[in-house]
Amino acid sequence: MAGLRQAPTAEVAPMAKRPCVLVFAGADPSGGAGVHADVQAIAAAGAHALPVITVLTVQDNNRVHAIHPVPVEQVRAQAEALVATIPIAAVKIGIVGSRANALYIAALLTALKSTQPDLPVILDPVLASGHGDALTREDAVAVIAPLLAHATLLTPNLPEAQALCPGVAGPAAQAAALLARGATHVLIKGGHGAADMIVNQWFAADGSSRTWHSPRLPGEFHGSGCTLASAIAGRLAAGDTMQDAIDKGLFFCDRALAQAFAIAPGQAIPARSSTIDKEIQ
Repeated sequence: MAGLRQAPTAEVAPMAKRPCVLVFAGADPSGGAGVHADVQAIAAAGAHALPVITVLTVQDNNRVHAIHPVPVEQVRAQAEALVATIPIAAVKIGIVGSRANALYIAALLTALKSTQPDLPVILDPVLASGHGDALTREDAVAVIAPLLAHATLLTPNLPEAQALCPGVAGPAAQAAALLARGATHVLIKGGHGAADMIVNQWFAADGSSRTWHSPRLPGEFHGSGCTLASAIAGRLAAGDTMQDAIDKGLFFCDRALAQAFAIAPGQAIPARSSTIDKEIQ
């Protein structure tokens, strides 16, 4: 119509993008560990989680009362719907529930690495809950065995390192044994020790190593291992070097534990709501 002008079209800023981390983990109805911890920690690291549920658990913030592994056909369907359309910048693996699931994930990693040979794969080899409750109906070490050679980074705690390396004493020797099985980096976590200082030790296949010390905090925490591994995965997806990703992940995890909150007697829930500071060195 004559005399009317169309308002100028406002320029729309390009939508921000986040790198995606494909996650294989169990569902924890207490909201403290497993996929819930993974989603929160990966978001804090500046990435976006794509969670594939491998196990349904019956648990609270202290004990695992029952486990229900997701059939491999359903794990495959979840994962393949994601990788068909979404670029994957990193993969984080927690509990897988069954050897069939582990074998499928190993095959998927082989396929992904055929086009992304540098794809970071973080394997948190969870063999039992913090109180020793089973997280698979099979032999836990045998279940994750197919995944060890695919790991860019393994993050065992002290009992897990011992179980994965029977007869091998000490973190340095255990890391060497795990590196010989195909992992590129190993971070042995010291949280299950008894000393006042927690010692976390990183070993790389190229001979690099570093040790971090932090004061032991009072109390027990639900999902601390998931928090750390996922924070590292998120930073690797964002492009950090391995050492920087571990450094920032440890800082974030320590802060989350220091600010943990209670939902019931027993293990506290790490506060994963703050963002990882990209300027941490």
